[in-house]
Amino acid sequence: MLSTVVSEAPAANMTPDFEVRLQLDPDKVLHSNHQLTDLVRDNFSVKDTVKMNVQFLDKCSHEIFKAGWNVRLRVVQPKPEIELTYKKRYDIAGGNTEAALAKANQDGFTSKSDKYEAQVEWGYKKQTLSVSRGKKVRYSGDGGTDLPGTAASRDMLVDKAPGKFDNFQGKKWGTKALKEAVVFGPVHATRAIGSWGGHKLYIEVWPIRSADGSGWQYFVEASFKAGRRAEAEAARGTLLKELQDKGWFLPEDALKTNIIMERYACP
Repeated sequence: MLSTVVSEAPAANMTPDFEVRLQLDPDKVLHSNHQLTDLVRDNFSVKDTVKMNVQFLDKCSHEIFKAGWNVRLRVVQPKPEIELTYKKRYDIAGGNTEAALAKANQDGFTSKSDKYEAQVEWGYKKQTLSVSRGKKVRYSGDGGTDLPGTAASRDMLVDKAPGKFDNFQGKKWGTKALKEAVVFGPVHATRAIGSWGGHKLYIEVWPIRSADGSGWQYFVEASFKAGRRAEAEAARGTLLKELQDKGWFLPEDALKTNIIMERYACP
């Protein structure tokens, strides 16, 4: 008697949400002390501002980053923990999100990867698919936004490393790289929390070391999330026009992680 072998159907692609990210002109929306102007705060009904501290870990050769991953530690006041994030990024060419999701599927990120979150990061001209896994660690720091040093950061990230990251380019590839990693950062940023068009809206101010290392360059980004592409697209168009009409819009994309990796070089 012949046995029938039933092959399992391939897992479906992940279903992403959307985060619209638009850049604001720091010369137009910041005071001389690099705080948001009252006009901007009032326009977006800003009620609260929190401090953040962010740093990335990688080898001096950028091995993790070149593989399409970034590994981050972040503290956001007043939360009493450090957020660890392992994020894989895929470029979206010509707005073809499905092609990026299919590539992620080939890498093992599917609808069954329920511990990972998929998100389309939608800027001015660039779209990127990110697939991320977050972890949280309590840290006995000073209760502020200080992040641990290199050795403690390595230990945390190695201890919590998820398998899809760790084995991405061979068994224990990720943790081997992290054991040789250095800190890129830290960057002390602020996040103003407001609302716009029925969405919670963040306006973040990131002071990042200038390209020549002599000072600081300020990046200001407004962002909101949406569950569906049509919703994100419509709201993005409306916000973009409003920012343009007010003279606040900066027509470029700021890939902050890339900039930090370039400007915070190994010692």
